[in-house]
Amino acid sequence: MDFRKMTPSSDRQDASSDQTTVLHDFLLRENMARIAREQIPERAVYAKGSGAYGTFTVSRELSAYTQAKLFSKAGNSCKIFTRFSTLGSEKGSPDAARDLRGFAIKFYTEEGNWDLVGNNTPVFFINDPKKFPDFITSHKKLPKTNLKCANAMWDFYSQNPESLHQIMMLMSDRGTPKGYRHMNGYGSHTFSMINEAKEKVWVKFHLKTQQGIQNFSREEAIRNSGEHPDSAQEDLCDAIEQGIFPSWIMYIQVMTEEQAKNSRWNPFDVTKVWFQDEFPLIEIGKIELNEIPSDYFSHVEQAAFAPSNLIPGIGFSPDKMLQARLFSYPDSQRHRIGINAGQIQVNQSPFTGNQNPSLRQNEMDFSQYIALETDEDHYTQPGLLYTKVMNTEDRNRLIHNIIESMKEIKGSQKDEIINRQLCHFFRANIEMGMKIAMGLQINIDANTLSHAKV
Repeated sequence: MDFRKMTPSSDRQDASSDQTTVLHDFLLRENMARIAREQIPERAVYAKGSGAYGTFTVSRELSAYTQAKLFSKAGNSCKIFTRFSTLGSEKGSPDAARDLRGFAIKFYTEEGNWDLVGNNTPVFFINDPKKFPDFITSHKKLPKTNLKCANAMWDFYSQNPESLHQIMMLMSDRGTPKGYRHMNGYGSHTFSMINEAKEKVWVKFHLKTQQGIQNFSREEAIRNSGEHPDSAQEDLCDAIEQGIFPSWIMYIQVMTEEQAKNSRWNPFDVTKVWFQDEFPLIEIGKIELNEIPSDYFSHVEQAAFAPSNLIPGIGFSPDKMLQARLFSYPDSQRHRIGINAGQIQVNQSPFTGNQNPSLRQNEMDFSQYIALETDEDHYTQPGLLYTKVMNTEDRNRLIHNIIESMKEIKGSQKDEIINRQLCHFFRANIEMGMKIAMGLQINIDANTLSHAKV
């Protein structure tokens, strides 16, 4: 049957005319092309995030430590953009998922942009960048099922004992903060400061929330994920729109080169902290967020952070993870946004000239610190976190969360993974290891306990 004969000739002519219009309608074609291309690749990590503009105000002159003009006197200030995010979850994931939170700040200073790219914990899972791809893969969804896998995650942890310090923070209620306003931030890595006399000290950056720490319990986080999947974004936007501007006090810890050489632990190991009784916090300023971007995509999604964005007087360290990020962050932004990412409004420096004026001056000889890279004590600091930092309720919640997570380990590798990880818990603290083993209904004999202590 010839269907063309069933259509009136006038209708066929109109349809033909419409098709001709489509082919020649330049604006229509451009709009269709724009729709097909308006999205950019999702971040490989820290995919789902929230962002806001604000100000940073210096509260302490730091010329003894750094030549950065921003810190030349108290009262100096600059505009900032801050982005919060979850580490291993995709864009559609709930904000209350148990995960590390990214805490990145872009300081728009008169000497160029300075990016402080950190997290809501002072440590990280690994200290060797060669392990990073495997770490990320272990926290992503499996290629076969497109589901996350407890086996993959705990198998990685159990074979990399340096991750224990971060695991204990992640499995505590700190792993499920009640919105971005109610968590602390950390530069995590060790950085350097250099003054006008070219004298150098090592520093760590801390940001303490002024809204108070608030976290979900495991059960609250699960319920919130279903009822309010975008709760952190909602909380941040609502607060700022109501004029309740979230703020954090910024501090530094300072370590001299001599102290670094004599340190008990490698001061450039991102799985370790510097004890505050030995290296006290020094208040240096305050950040306040007071403006939600007018367009989420243009500002939050296209924000490009990189620890290689520095200003004179602030530099790198021998931290191997930091050294790797100096390449990987700019490279991932080139892939995600393009080579002109720096020309996008949120990433533009307020002044012309070299975006990274301090890169060459911060090239240092780190050979004298090579001996420190042999630090293999992965248990003392996690043990102190358990006994000295956490209270009884914190410890009980930590153990409960670990047990519930490890119960999801299945299959033929279950016993091997659990036993291997239990050894790490025992080595950090016997009580913690025993309580986790009991919760998993695993009998621990004397020989196993003796092996765990080795």
